[in-house]
Amino acid sequence: MAKLYFALQTWAYLMGPNSINNFQLGIQEIAKTVGGRFLSRAEDTDIEEISIDSRHIRLNSKELFIALKGRNHNAHEFIPHLIKRGVKNFLVEEFFPEQKGVNILQVDSCLKALQQLSTKKRHSFSGRVIGITGSNGKTIVKEWLSDILSNQFTILKSPKSYNSQIGVPLSVWPISDQHEIGIFEAGISQPNEMQYLADILAPNVGVFTNIGTAHEEFFETEQQKIREKLKLFAQSESLIYCADYIQLSKEIDSGYAGKKISWAFHENARYKVAFIGSSELTIDDGNTQTTFNLNFKDQASLENIVHCIITCLHLGLEAYQIQQGINVIQPIKMRLELKRAINRSYLIDDTYNNDAAGLEKALDFMDQQKHVNNKTVILSDFVQSKITDDFFKSLNGLLKEKNVTKLIAIGPELEKHKEAFQMQTSFFKSTESLLASNTIQEFNKELILIKGARKFELERVSKIIAEKGHKTVLEVNLDAITHNLSFYRSLLKPDTKVMVVVKALAYGSGGAEVSKVLEYHNVDYLAVAYADEGVTLRKNGITLPIMVMNASEDDPFNLMHFNLEPEIFSLEQLKSFSEVYAMAGKKLSAHLILNTGMNRLGFNPDDLEMLMSFLASDDTVTVKSVFTHLAASEDPNEESFTKEQVNLFRKGAERLEAILPYKTIRHILNSGGIVRHNAFQEDMVRLGIGLHGIEVSQLNADRLQNSAVLKTVVSQIRMITPGETIGYGRKGVAEKEMKIATIAIGYADGYLRTFGNGKAYVTINGKMAKTVGNICMDMSMIDITGIEAKVGDEVIVFGDNPTVSQLAEWANTIPYEILTNVNSRVKRVFYTE
Repeated sequence: MAKLYFALQTWAYLMGPNSINNFQLGIQEIAKTVGGRFLSRAEDTDIEEISIDSRHIRLNSKELFIALKGRNHNAHEFIPHLIKRGVKNFLVEEFFPEQKGVNILQVDSCLKALQQLSTKKRHSFSGRVIGITGSNGKTIVKEWLSDILSNQFTILKSPKSYNSQIGVPLSVWPISDQHEIGIFEAGISQPNEMQYLADILAPNVGVFTNIGTAHEEFFETEQQKIREKLKLFAQSESLIYCADYIQLSKEIDSGYAGKKISWAFHENARYKVAFIGSSELTIDDGNTQTTFNLNFKDQASLENIVHCIITCLHLGLEAYQIQQGINVIQPIKMRLELKRAINRSYLIDDTYNNDAAGLEKALDFMDQQKHVNNKTVILSDFVQSKITDDFFKSLNGLLKEKNVTKLIAIGPELEKHKEAFQMQTSFFKSTESLLASNTIQEFNKELILIKGARKFELERVSKIIAEKGHKTVLEVNLDAITHNLSFYRSLLKPDTKVMVVVKALAYGSGGAEVSKVLEYHNVDYLAVAYADEGVTLRKNGITLPIMVMNASEDDPFNLMHFNLEPEIFSLEQLKSFSEVYAMAGKKLSAHLILNTGMNRLGFNPDDLEMLMSFLASDDTVTVKSVFTHLAASEDPNEESFTKEQVNLFRKGAERLEAILPYKTIRHILNSGGIVRHNAFQEDMVRLGIGLHGIEVSQLNADRLQNSAVLKTVVSQIRMITPGETIGYGRKGVAEKEMKIATIAIGYADGYLRTFGNGKAYVTINGKMAKTVGNICMDMSMIDITGIEAKVGDEVIVFGDNPTVSQLAEWANTIPYEILTNVNSRVKRVFYTE
């Protein structure tokens, strides 16, 4: 559930301007819509946004937090904290006492209320809505259809495969008159679920992809399942479907009242479809035959693309417009991918689900890979299907028809019917028993298809089989960054602003990517070291105010052109900048830094009189903020010095503010100061390394999460005899027989030379391995004596073990240097759970 929450929140952020709606509901109207009663009443706010995840609340006064309950989640637990943070509007099921200035609306079911609100939102939309359901292909059809239509229309689509009772209403909520077409998928697993989704979506156009055995165990007959899914289209004007699914076609003919738009490869239909040669698809409506060129030909992709083509023709697109869209889509990119695997093998990873229809399409894709003769299928029990003895005989026939040479079967049902299979077979009761065997290691020059139900967790097998890339990667966990931001915010007063320092690629993590997350979570300011860093952020679409901490005399053009605000540390610099701005007819937005004991940059107390005189006589400068740097905020032994800095700063700031005709922002606390000197919050704080999980004061380290993991791989393994040396300068000497691994990272990647000769360790397969010999430019050697490891194994350079702080200690430096030292040639991978 939590993954769905965050993904939907992130999706809303990525929607950009289209997530801003011209449709609003007052809290009083919401109460009427959902049949709720007020436990606490404040002003009648117009609600523009809804949120269901307390971690990603946007603190917008027009946002409604809906406290959903799940099997392992109760959002009501977070409401007191959210009220403290300033959230003003809540939809709840449980009782809460009255809160001053807060709207708390109680309903019987928050899920039902969410669905009711999205239903009202949908019916305010004047454009068309396309609804998609079926057993397979819903997400791919939605994605491809969106790709094709987006060249002609403004589209809103549901994110990824969110088609559930929660996913559908949240997908619909951002819709507005800025959109022309909404494309949403709807999925069900049990009877009596579809009506709720039908009420929300009310699609004008329907697409029924196919009918298969997925979720069959919850329905008495296939007919019942089709009828349940057809409820989605009860009010739709038209329905597109494949008539080759005989039972589906019969039910639509007898139970659907709208315009029936059928197509088929084999049966009679309004559109007759044929695949000709190696790449041409023809569609014949009895009067006109239209040809499309495709770059794929497996059955699953053909079905999916025909649904898209017919839908586009129905919506009025010309054939050439549809072809333009087809040219940029990729075949079955969401579930079936061909990857390199161990021992010169290849892997088709389809661990998403397991039903008979899906298996047949995966086997069809497998059979097209003619460059490998030995074809192996790793298959789990079919937990979503009702199966009989005859089913396994048919399965055997299908595997043989698709030229499968070996079956590796997992689960009691497959083992029970082992006699049905006439090929090389291996049977395992569980995924664990397969992993414990030597079967995986024996793969050699094979094409391996993995097809399994989710409960078998066959992704563990896929991870082992897939060939690991020989590369060094810094993985950045955006969830951890969000968590750490929330932690520091929890220490602040509700009105304290947050400036986040993202200089040096956001401490090595990736400036633009991290800044986008920060912008989404409504931080107030960003800070960079140099103007070119700010320019890069602007070119990546960042719109937050940006302070440049070390602006030079060469920077005014970029500062003005990209709306960057310089830190000003001397009167000479201020005069120089203001003259250039004045000549350009612009005002200089400046951040004045006062030197209170850091003795790096800033105005000394003796400089203030001249600074004040200049500001009083010059109207070309706007002072955005006044601030200082604490020299030792994290050090408990320097608390008296820190307090002296604070007092000196406040005196200087008061003098400056006395001659300014407007309010300016004061800020003094950095990451360590936020924790240790919380009383000195002023108007804003500057969060830096704490965002990345490094708590320099060491008071709350357990409450932060590591945001970055630096990984590499084993390039080679060798045995070293006593007396042999390892590496440049022969600094590594084997006193006994050793097993040495060479890993693909060196000082050019940011792994310091000082880590060599056993002064640091890495983690491989959960075991610690010390460095041996000198660190090279691109490689390092580690001692893996007694550790089970092989070429290609993943190596953790820093993360949870060892940590960045540990590396800093070994190098007699600080975590800042370790993080920022990771070279730009190291690929950054950003992910959310």
